[in-house]
Amino acid sequence: MTEEPVTVDELADKAESYLHESSLTPEEYEALKHSVAELSPLLTTDRTYFVLGSYGRPEIHRLQLVKDRLNRRADSYAFLMVDIRSEWTNTYLKFRLLADYAVFIVGVTEHDGGGFLVEQGYFTAIEEYFEKTHVFKRTYENLAPADVDTGVDLENPYSGMQTAIFDMLSDADRLCDWETETELHECANSLP
Repeated sequence: MTEEPVTVDELADKAESYLHESSLTPEEYEALKHSVAELSPLLTTDRTYFVLGSYGRPEIHRLQLVKDRLNRRADSYAFLMVDIRSEWTNTYLKFRLLADYAVFIVGVTEHDGGGFLVEQGYFTAIEEYFEKTHVFKRTYENLAPADVDTGVDLENPYSGMQTAIFDMLSDADRLCDWETETELHECANSLP
């Protein structure tokens, strides 16, 4: 939780540091100006959860379930990237700023297609993000193919790169396996 309100200029300075010697476009600066008020819950709530995953159907339904479960907690604010205004043209910048200010980053992964594959790379490349990341990984050992609604390759649901990240998070005790939505709720309930 931030004691002092974050200003547009502070956000702009942080954003420009991520642009590698580029400047914000006037449109990006305007988006930041409009976002300061919208980011208020992220900056003033004790426990904030940035929930990431695939926005495909039916995966987004499960992201919403996790978000809802976390928002039931007192003094908590869980959100999806899509919940913050869509007028940002630079989603990389949007992701970085939201990840910077969130207390926890929560990934919900079901396969190696779409979703937040790029963001998973940031978890390992940026130590600050890795330290606050928890991932809920769907497993398929006990599910019948008819019970899987995502079209995932049940023999190989994840890439080798993802598997290495899962191993790192498991070693840090921040990986939770789930198969059913009930188990996904349990994963969400297990977060600090």
